[in-house]
Amino acid sequence: MISERLKAARPPLPDLFAGAVLWGTQMLASAMAALCFRNGMETAHLRDLALLYFTGGLLAWPFMLPLGRFLAHRRSPETRFAAFFLTLAAGTILMTAFLFAMDYRVFYSAWHASFGSLTWVFQFVFTGASAVYQFAVLGIRLFLPLGLLCLFGTSVALAKRMR
Repeated sequence: MISERLKAARPPLPDLFAGAVLWGTQMLASAMAALCFRNGMETAHLRDLALLYFTGGLLAWPFMLPLGRFLAHRRSPETRFAAFFLTLAAGTILMTAFLFAMDYRVFYSAWHASFGSLTWVFQFVFTGASAVYQFAVLGIRLFLPLGLLCLFGTSVALAKRMR
């Protein structure tokens, strides 16, 4: 049973690679649309934000598509939709937050203690936690409203394709 699910979870390579680029592009479009609606794209970090949201979607897809396929195997259409919806939403948010946290860490590392020390560990953990919190408060908004529509449409399409 598990080996059958694992086999079904492996997507065709074109779905994996082309899907990653398409999903990253959708997340980029979502972030840019939200920035345009909210402040007319007036930000000094437009290129950085575009790269962050594209890369978050691009890197989340190869992990979340197989997980969604694993959870959706031999399930009802509603369950397949839910599996893809939840895995893509959670994975994309977590990957983008992780990338934001690593960028945040790179910026603040100039003021951190030497690598490997106990102080460094605390600084690394709390800098990362602060970045994830900041992303949760400010960054998730850029996935709305277009990202939610993309998530819904992609989840429906994936649920229909998988039997």
